[in-house]
Amino acid sequence: MILYIISHIFVRIRTNGIAWHKKEKSLANLQHPFKGKDIFKRHHVKPDGRNLYLYGYQEHKLPVITGENLDQVVGSELRQHPLRGDWSIYAAKRQHRTFKPSTANNPLAPSKVGAPITEIPFEDYDLAVFENRFPGMYRGANISSDQPLETKTAQGVCEVLVYSPKEEGSLATIGQDKRKLLLAAWIDRYQDLYSTGNAFVLPFENRGEAVGVTLHHPHGQIYAFPVVPEPQQRALKAFEEGYNLAAELAIWPQELIIAKAGGMVAYAPPFARFPYEVWISGSDHHSGPWAFNAEQADGFCHLLGEMSQRYDAFFGRETPYMLTLHASPYGHDNKFQFSAQFYPLLRSANRLKYLAAVEQATNIFTVDVMPETTAADLKGAL
Repeated sequence: MILYIISHIFVRIRTNGIAWHKKEKSLANLQHPFKGKDIFKRHHVKPDGRNLYLYGYQEHKLPVITGENLDQVVGSELRQHPLRGDWSIYAAKRQHRTFKPSTANNPLAPSKVGAPITEIPFEDYDLAVFENRFPGMYRGANISSDQPLETKTAQGVCEVLVYSPKEEGSLATIGQDKRKLLLAAWIDRYQDLYSTGNAFVLPFENRGEAVGVTLHHPHGQIYAFPVVPEPQQRALKAFEEGYNLAAELAIWPQELIIAKAGGMVAYAPPFARFPYEVWISGSDHHSGPWAFNAEQADGFCHLLGEMSQRYDAFFGRETPYMLTLHASPYGHDNKFQFSAQFYPLLRSANRLKYLAAVEQATNIFTVDVMPETTAADLKGAL
């Protein structure tokens, strides 16, 4: 697995060698996408104890704007369904989380002196990650009820990852350098969150109101779970029993392939559950993005932007989708194979794909678009 070293205030990363600063963490054990570029990480602890990390190509030296008064809202637990065997997070206080704020009250924008302080108490930043104010899981969680069920403490981490200080944008429009910075932040968060005992880490993005987005500022999230969720347990079992995604990809019909870059492939999997579902994975086996070499990391970042662009071009609108990164659970690097998975919520430009009774009750999906059609449509979108 990945080696872990305690982090402090700034991290400086280089492809060929590490530039050390006093009391800093080395990411030398990670492959990353930057040739000759430095990446800096600044760690700030908010007044309520939540962590905030700033990532950029230059050291972030702006002063903290003081006076923040945003207390973390906590209280949750995990309960297991006795018939399905899966876990649910119960976090009633999330009912009061921020809902479609005005531009003036955008909590993901940089703060301004003399104005109410946002979640990011600095006048500017490149990319920011902070612990969610309304988490489903958090450090220090305890069982809050006495139920005759299998329960676990919700001692995970829920983080918000803000792509840019700008209030508009997407994976397609933020540019390749920012996507590389995003990948470096993902790798760093995998490292830190696995080092503190979490069982599974899931970076993801919900895009569009159809998916339930209530903050339109471009951002994603990262959940670190104390358990390995059931779908990932099943995937892990399949990989450990010999399923080889990279080998399968090599023999699938070329009509399923949408784009390639740097040893990474975007394709419509023949077993897709959503109309226009697309995966990105490697021609070779990678347990997670920390295993990418520079060319693969660059290709992965390119395809993230290209797929977002292809979706918007094909549907003629900002496409609502769910993007999830499926990397190895803690301690299982050897067999697990990484993939990034896009699940659009559209089956045509003006028709949503609803997950209704059959899907919810049985987990058997009815898919309205053949994967071969998905690939052909998205290949022709640009």
